[in-house]
Amino acid sequence: MVRIGSVEMDDCERGHLPPFLSQLFADGGEGRRLSVELPPGDVVWPDPGYSQLSIRARPAFWLSDVAVSGEYWALLRAQHEHSGLWPVLLEDSVQPWAAGQIAPDAAAEIDNYHAAAFMAEVWTDWVAKAHADQVDILDPFGPRCPGPAPPGKLVADPGVVADWYARLVAERRTPLGLVAVERSADALAVMGWQGALNHNEWMVPLAAVVRSWEERFGARVVGMGFNTLDLSVAAPPTTSEHALHVAAEHWTFCPDSIIQGAGTLIDYAEQIKGRNAWSFWWD
Repeated sequence: MVRIGSVEMDDCERGHLPPFLSQLFADGGEGRRLSVELPPGDVVWPDPGYSQLSIRARPAFWLSDVAVSGEYWALLRAQHEHSGLWPVLLEDSVQPWAAGQIAPDAAAEIDNYHAAAFMAEVWTDWVAKAHADQVDILDPFGPRCPGPAPPGKLVADPGVVADWYARLVAERRTPLGLVAVERSADALAVMGWQGALNHNEWMVPLAAVVRSWEERFGARVVGMGFNTLDLSVAAPPTTSEHALHVAAEHWTFCPDSIIQGAGTLIDYAEQIKGRNAWSFWWD
């Protein structure tokens, strides 16, 4: 990592990003600007010895040395349109990413994957290996994958909901990551996050699923941990039937949410109905 001092406001007001942020972009951040002062932090480079996928010519993201507030996260989120930098609350600065144990991928790779295909593959593979009595947790769908759920209806602007949830997540005293992406879902792949490694060894398909949730449920990536993911949700399912269909998607994305949590899709569906935040944890 490279030690970087804080960015002063007059540096930001020059109309372009400081060099250590510009290098996060393939084009050098041309035309990007950020008018928020940053705390001291580091750019995080992938460790070439960690993964062949992590070899690249620029850092994966920028990481603050100190915890930030939810209000500060919201300021940066509001500037994403102009800065191209999406803020992520990262739980703790001594996680594997601080040592470069990350495997970044280009956002363009996500275009090759679709939520429906990922869901069907996970469902089919698990059913093929499961005992007959285990399939009961998937009632009422059983061995037949229902496919992605219909979209929800927005209850608020996705940015406003994301700001609200960031205030709650930031109460954990989390440092900040900044990643050069056009949409929040892409952060999973571009940052090289490995939190769901025990479920799916490649994060790109998971990012494709979150992209789909952005479009259908107004979801936004707010925080990441060693093996956790926090999303805000502006268009959650509000009926039991719709929530059950969404629960089936969550099961393929993070089986531990059901298997080591609610126990069944039906019980889990009641937990997420009407909720404006989805949190995932992988064993």
